[in-house]
Amino acid sequence: MAIVQSSTLTAELTGKPTGDKIQRDVVPSTMQAAVYYGVNDVRLEEVPVPEIGPGEILVRVHTCGICGTDLKKIASGSHSAPRIFGHETSGVVAKIGEGVTKFSAGDRVVIFHHIPCGECYYCRHKTFAQCSTYKKVGCTAGFEPSGGGFAQYVRVMDWIVDKGTVRIPDGVSFEQACFVEPVNTCIKGIETLHLQAGETVLVMGQGPIGLILATLAKRKGARVITSDLHPARLTMAESFGLKTTIDASKTDAVQAVRGMTEGRGADAVILAVGGNSLIRPAMDATRPGGRVLLFAQTVRGEATIDPAAVCVDEKTLLGSYSASVELQEESVRFVMNREMDLERLISHRFPLENSVEGLSLAAHPQPDSMKIVIQPGSAGEGHQL
Repeated sequence: MAIVQSSTLTAELTGKPTGDKIQRDVVPSTMQAAVYYGVNDVRLEEVPVPEIGPGEILVRVHTCGICGTDLKKIASGSHSAPRIFGHETSGVVAKIGEGVTKFSAGDRVVIFHHIPCGECYYCRHKTFAQCSTYKKVGCTAGFEPSGGGFAQYVRVMDWIVDKGTVRIPDGVSFEQACFVEPVNTCIKGIETLHLQAGETVLVMGQGPIGLILATLAKRKGARVITSDLHPARLTMAESFGLKTTIDASKTDAVQAVRGMTEGRGADAVILAVGGNSLIRPAMDATRPGGRVLLFAQTVRGEATIDPAAVCVDEKTLLGSYSASVELQEESVRFVMNREMDLERLISHRFPLENSVEGLSLAAHPQPDSMKIVIQPGSAGEGHQL
């Protein structure tokens, strides 16, 4: 097996395109990683750097966003242990395996951790997230493949190298680039709604994902209304041009939306926060014949709905989960062309040695916390910028 290793790896320590530094780095045999062991049990440990095989690459992680789905897995203990989570990963190619020609050591890349087979029943019906190959995670920092971005190095398997690894253009930061996968999921959600220009859309929740969804809905020509319990998040929404807001801590969002729509309700409602208790209000805020998109309901359970709202009022309840390979190019263009300044969504940056603290903050968001990232490539840079 031929392995090529670079002695010079780009480490963009500030996450800004103007702050590039070249760091000479020989890949070590061990590394630090945030290892999951069960319910709310994540430990910073020394683990072996994963070996790569033919067709694979090893990426030195710079930035990895903390995703709500990882937080839910950690909080529920739903997955076997040990594992290393983290899948919104950007970094630098450290090694390439035999046969790899698309990438070279030193390339700056962002990684999709899921890619479907393209041939099975679900792929033929474009339900890619249900494909068995898609569900097979193609990136690992060791143990059962689970993304691996909460570590210094991640092994990228051959089918992800082939179809799920994207170069980061010059002038685009690792921080901006790490949003490619979450942006893809948001574009998929907006496509699922089949939004039309001029429609009124309520986006419930203005965390990072809610803000991206609202921005994409506005991009479709919709009239966007945002709601959140935290005024600081609504202020952030306004700074992105989302001027019509509802402070849900003071105002009944359902009544407010009806007041803005001649009593009908919104044409579409996007539920961008977890919690099944919000499904009923989301449906109540929707006009007869309108649509409700569940975007954050990833934990199985039960919910209360009014079945007559679906049958008599002809409201449609939709779901959208994970990314679509068909939207990969669009999501890359959106992020790399900076159609949205996604770095502005990052409120806290934690070096890997403080990753447990970062995960705890992400699991218990505060009014001033938005997107939280772990940055193995920026050790010692501090917690917050």
